[in-house]
Amino acid sequence: MKLPRVSTVVAAAVLAPAVLFPSSASAADAPQPAGLSGPDTASGSTPDVTPGDDGVNGGPGTSSRPQAPEGQEQRDRAEIQKLLDDKNTGPGVREAAEQALKGNAAQLRHFLEIDFPKNRLDDLRVKVSQYMHRGGPAVRAAGGKVLQGSEAELLKFLSEGLPAAQAEDADRAEIQKILADPNTGPGVRETGEKALKGGAAELRHFLDVELPKQRADDNRVKVSQLLATGGREVREGANKALDGNDADVAKWLAEGYPKAKASDDRVALFVALSDKNTGPHTTEAAKKALAGTPADVAQFLSDLPKLRATDNRIKVSQLMETGGPAVRAAAGKALEGSYDDIVKFLAEGWATARAADEAAAGKPADKPAEKPADKPAGQQDQGAQQPQTVQPAALTGTGTTGTGATTVVAAGSGSLAATGTEGLGWEAGGAAAALAAGAALVALSRRRSAES
Repeated sequence: MKLPRVSTVVAAAVLAPAVLFPSSASAADAPQPAGLSGPDTASGSTPDVTPGDDGVNGGPGTSSRPQAPEGQEQRDRAEIQKLLDDKNTGPGVREAAEQALKGNAAQLRHFLEIDFPKNRLDDLRVKVSQYMHRGGPAVRAAGGKVLQGSEAELLKFLSEGLPAAQAEDADRAEIQKILADPNTGPGVRETGEKALKGGAAELRHFLDVELPKQRADDNRVKVSQLLATGGREVREGANKALDGNDADVAKWLAEGYPKAKASDDRVALFVALSDKNTGPHTTEAAKKALAGTPADVAQFLSDLPKLRATDNRIKVSQLMETGGPAVRAAAGKALEGSYDDIVKFLAEGWATARAADEAAAGKPADKPAEKPADKPAGQQDQGAQQPQTVQPAALTGTGTTGTGATTVVAAGSGSLAATGTEGLGWEAGGAAAALAAGAALVALSRRRSAES
């Protein structure tokens, strides 16, 4: 009865190698899954065994941890390095990528699958915020609509919405610059302000259509105004320009008008110098302007009222020093008042006050008081003669003495304070000579302009 049991054991022992070894051979010959490598039997290495899993206690004897496909780690590293080499990669992605490259294969894969999308979205939002901060109202409005949107919405804004918004802001800025120019005419200004209240289409329509038309109309209005107020050269040029087309008008305003105005300004300067009532400050400033640029001449003409006011105050002060009691009182009152009081004193008050002083001095009542020979500087009335303004004897000098020193004579002697002359004004011959010199210079200037 025991024999069969022994036979069974022996049979099992005999058959065991035949069963086990073919299985092992089949396992060794079976193909490995893609990306996984088998144990290195040539080097004698042992499989990765989980602690406590020795194959004796029922475990499989190898780790159950999945392995990445062969070469995947290298491909992940290359992909991350490519992101770092891209100059458009944002700071968030860049920082996380650099950190991932320091880790193992699992950390590389985690970055590509999880960290990269999240950080790229954050970087896109930062980029849109930066454009909003630097941009105009259109960029800020368009960026605000997508700032909390998806990655696709942010990318679409950067590729399409941003350029359109920037163009709108550029048009708006250009129109604002045009309106800030003081030379912009009323037609352009009105239509430009209206366009600024609209959107991108209204802004572009103004720049493409309205601006050229309104600017041409404004130019013709401006030339018409110059025709009515300018000097001879300006009037001649304005008439010729208005007979042409819009381009002719624009060209004359840009090129012809400055030359014509410069010529007329020099004529006006010589007219001021030819006035024997022009005082020393005015004369000095005029000579300085003549040696300068057309802008200096224009500035002199702009300052001419103030220069004449200074010379007239000096004249009143001299009359106050040399006149009698009535003249001194009237002059002092004028100096304490406004400039109009100064002009009125020189035009009327001086003669009245001097007549009172002469009457008090015992002059015959039937003999009229002497009156000055000249008017205040800048006055065109034909009333009573007035005291002469302190003047140099010629355009190139300061008086016959060459020093410009003031000679004061006693009141009532028939002569007033003078600068290198017997009276306060120029002699008739000196004034005529100055006028002739000025006319010659004007003729020379115009001839040169015609030749150029």
